[in-house]
Amino acid sequence: MSIVIRDVREHELDSVLALNNAAGPTILPLDAARLRHFFETAEYFRVAERDGNLAGFLIGVGSDSAHDSSNFRWFRERHDDFFYIDRVVVASRRRGGGVGRAFYADAQSYAEPRYPMVACEVFLEDGSNPVLLFHGSFGFREVGQHVMPDTGRRAAMLMKDLESHAWIAGTYGDGLPDVPWLRSRELPAGGQEAPRSTGTDA
Repeated sequence: MSIVIRDVREHELDSVLALNNAAGPTILPLDAARLRHFFETAEYFRVAERDGNLAGFLIGVGSDSAHDSSNFRWFRERHDDFFYIDRVVVASRRRGGGVGRAFYADAQSYAEPRYPMVACEVFLEDGSNPVLLFHGSFGFREVGQHVMPDTGRRAAMLMKDLESHAWIAGTYGDGLPDVPWLRSRELPAGGQEAPRSTGTDA
């Protein structure tokens, strides 16, 4: 069956929270307040739907975000302009079915008109090799390692160059076509951070 990637809806936050906290040690836990903050501020917060059921989610922010993750700060101390994948979670029953690949393809389609690079991290621990291979197959490379001060966990810091960004920026500037797949997420009332624009109607 097809995988549908779309913006999260407010009534789905409890289900997203349950997915996150059932994902195991490779994903940091969330509480409801933290998830609500992402809902109100993250420029990319999308879910995957398969067979009518929630199959996963991905949250991403731009380098000018006020995000307080130490991993995000590590990248910002070294790079000026990037899209950061804070977390991607796929429901256990859906793993291996293409949901993760669909998310990364969609996130890249969102990021490439806006940013020259994508950043993320993978925790280095037993069982991390398949995750590193997954990211390597998408063109990510390790640019360093970081130990999170609050957890003591070591992560491989990964980045991917978005090769079409320079051409898109040079060709279209701020005047990208007003088409659905290029539009930024509309933040709920009270959201603090505006998504990066790709044109007057985006």
